[in-house]
Amino acid sequence: MYRVVLIDDEQIIVKGLSKVVKWADYGCEVAGTAGSAAQGTALIREVRPHIVFTDIRMPDQDGLTMLAGLRSEFPEMRVAVLTGFRDFAYAQEAIRLGVTRFLLKPSKMDEIHEALRVMTEQLGEMGTAPPEEDPGTGNFIVRQAVAFMEANYARKLTLQDVADHCFVSQWHLSKLINKHMEKSFYDLLNSIRIEEAKRLLENPQLKIGEIVELLGYSDSAQFSRIFKKVVGVSANKYRNQEK
Repeated sequence: MYRVVLIDDEQIIVKGLSKVVKWADYGCEVAGTAGSAAQGTALIREVRPHIVFTDIRMPDQDGLTMLAGLRSEFPEMRVAVLTGFRDFAYAQEAIRLGVTRFLLKPSKMDEIHEALRVMTEQLGEMGTAPPEEDPGTGNFIVRQAVAFMEANYARKLTLQDVADHCFVSQWHLSKLINKHMEKSFYDLLNSIRIEEAKRLLENPQLKIGEIVELLGYSDSAQFSRIFKKVVGVSANKYRNQEK
């Protein structure tokens, strides 16, 4: 049996799909439901479904990032989007990230059945060889990760923080950053912080200790060590050279 997960913040839709669709006719069973992107991601990691029906415009959730994360971490999984968001560019991006069907609410039952038929056929054609990850989804996730890091570098930022934002596991995000950026997570974070440090050092009113705090480093010694490793000279020498 193919395991199915349903994700939507509108419980009436989740309950309706669970009861009305004759899942067994397609060799499927509903393995679980969730009401948010975060709950859905956790559920998917737990039950590892073959098929997901999900909304991607839930309150306070970045649906495209969730979608990219799921497709990248579970490339064998088939995804159908159910949404009331009528935006062509958004639909194009979702399709580019690998959804099988993009269905507008209220969806007709024949559309649901057609999506199920296509997804189960695709699963039946996959054989035993694991599918390759779509590089487009990996690029999308890394872009989202970098943007989040650039906006939050001043925090005590961890790999888990960024992975949670991108709806992927720590291990998967680390693998993607290494593949697409040819850096480790912490090397990437340090490069972002040091670029900002170079800008801040141009302000003679700021003391090194103040800059350290603005960048999210735990102490001046750590900052000094990393700055010299990345830039090749100490922060004080760099500041003097820039005068």
